[in-house]
Amino acid sequence: MSFPTSPDAMTPAWLAEALGQEASALEGFTATKVGTGQMCDSFRLTLDWAHRVDAPATVIAKCPSHDEASRHIAKLTSTYIKEVSWYRELAKGSGVAAPQCHYADIAADEVDFILLLSDLAPAQQGDQLAGLGPCALDPCIDAAAGLHALLWNDTRLDILPWLARDSGDLVRALFPQLYLGFRERYAARLAPEVLDLGAGLVERLEAWLTRPPAARTIVHGDLRVDNILFAPDGDRCWLVDWQTLGRGSGATDLAYLVGTSIADPSDRAAADRPAFDRWLAALSARGVDPDAEGLWTDYRIGALSGYFMAVFASMNVERTERGDEMFAVMAERPARQALALGSLDLL
Repeated sequence: MSFPTSPDAMTPAWLAEALGQEASALEGFTATKVGTGQMCDSFRLTLDWAHRVDAPATVIAKCPSHDEASRHIAKLTSTYIKEVSWYRELAKGSGVAAPQCHYADIAADEVDFILLLSDLAPAQQGDQLAGLGPCALDPCIDAAAGLHALLWNDTRLDILPWLARDSGDLVRALFPQLYLGFRERYAARLAPEVLDLGAGLVERLEAWLTRPPAARTIVHGDLRVDNILFAPDGDRCWLVDWQTLGRGSGATDLAYLVGTSIADPSDRAAADRPAFDRWLAALSARGVDPDAEGLWTDYRIGALSGYFMAVFASMNVERTERGDEMFAVMAERPARQALALGSLDLL
């Protein structure tokens, strides 16, 4: 392996060359932990250039998690290879609101990797626990449409090997048992009807996994405010954490975003259709001709995806106090959304 996987293993010479400069151009750097991600470790590198160069003053280094359990599930689910491949093969020139990638590499084990990304400060990460109001989601919806329009019913969905990987068998094997552990852990935190939704999803798991969407495209898979950076004025955003990329309905991404983001149930219930209509309009503006009726059904079923992710991820990554509450919120909000939309009844 010819690259470091943590700031401690980096040298100024390696970092300078990775950023397209002479090895001697960088005198040193400092690293500060950033973000709240549990699948990877991220650091802001402040760079001390020896002289004026056409290079950034800071970059974000994304590395494998320090936690063995997180690295293990990342390998099983192709998490790291998906993100590295996104930046290598699709992000540049796509027009999708995402950080610029300066360097990307991954080892044959699909666990050891390194990404050097543009530092978008003063943009700040959204707060999953606090959530957002419906209007604040508007730039996120537009950014999502930009992603979904990229490969709308595109043949590349079946050609890109890292994107075409199917985790269905893994989900079938793990999800029922993970749900039992989730139910036990959150029995005192979540209402019975929220917990029971998971039992219904287990019963309908095969139908959920095999149902064909109204249209196929590339989906983010974990489109929530913790994975979005917001400009200080809130009118622009960038999508980050491309570890759960897959193929499916863009309406599922949208339902996940709305369901996990809006804390007030009354706001969320009133937000579903306006968010959906805004997304359709954004797709149309990008040359997509969406099937509104079929995609609305995808949206209603897609409300289950936030709950699914809360169960699957909470039982597989390093456990933290914030993480416990975040996953409870990630289950609770979309569960209320799915119950209101009759999501299980559509399977």
